[in-house]
Amino acid sequence: MILSKFKLLLLFTIIAIFTSVTTSYAKGVYQTEEAFLNEVFKGEVPVSSKITLRSNLRKPIEKILGHPFSGFRIKYWKDKTQTAWILEEIGKVEYITFGIAIKNKEVSYASVLQFKESRGWEIRYPAFTGQYIGARLIKNNKLTKSIDGISGATLSLWAMTKIVKVALMLDDYIQNEKK
Repeated sequence: MILSKFKLLLLFTIIAIFTSVTTSYAKGVYQTEEAFLNEVFKGEVPVSSKITLRSNLRKPIEKILGHPFSGFRIKYWKDKTQTAWILEEIGKVEYITFGIAIKNKEVSYASVLQFKESRGWEIRYPAFTGQYIGARLIKNNKLTKSIDGISGATLSLWAMTKIVKVALMLDDYIQNEKK
């Protein structure tokens, strides 16, 4: 009887340790903003610019996100061929920071920069983020590519998909603003 209680206690202890290790492993900075920008712009990072969000931009952003957007300005980087965006969205309860690069109106690079949630961290791997490469935004805020989900990472996937759509929409705005 005492031996079986000891085994049960040992089992629960092992499960608790394993759970806390995987949870702490999930959280963290996977790529710094500086490293993301250096990778996108091959070491020649342009000076950042900002977009002021007026209703003509705020409303479409809020429609994509499905909730009010609290920022007043959005910072971005632009060279002759592409734009880069560092944007955040709530996963389940915490913010996830994404880096998205757009070239020729399609995603050229996508990365999870920082992840604070306890679940869904698997979206950080290139096998997942690579699915967004080549995606464009079409009517009704749809992407031209289907994104395969990951079991247990549904809310993280939804957050990344929303941010990719916002980055594509903002890139289109920037490109058309100069015309």
